[in-house]
Amino acid sequence: MKLFKFAKKFWQSEDGAVTVDWVVLTAAVVLLGILALNFVRSGVGAASEEIDDYLSAITIE
Repeated sequence: MKLFKFAKKFWQSEDGAVTVDWVVLTAAVVLLGILALNFVRSGVGAASEEIDDYLSAITIE
């Protein structure tokens, strides 16, 4: 019986709910950062190839 009272009290307790919210929000921000990094990385790679092609085509006399 004592275990059931503990379980009921545990499930009804709201202590730590703010911590869970912060963990979820932090995980979302980290995920968005990783996604943004992937987009930027591919764009930077393409831009650097274009710059390399342009500079390679220039002749210095």
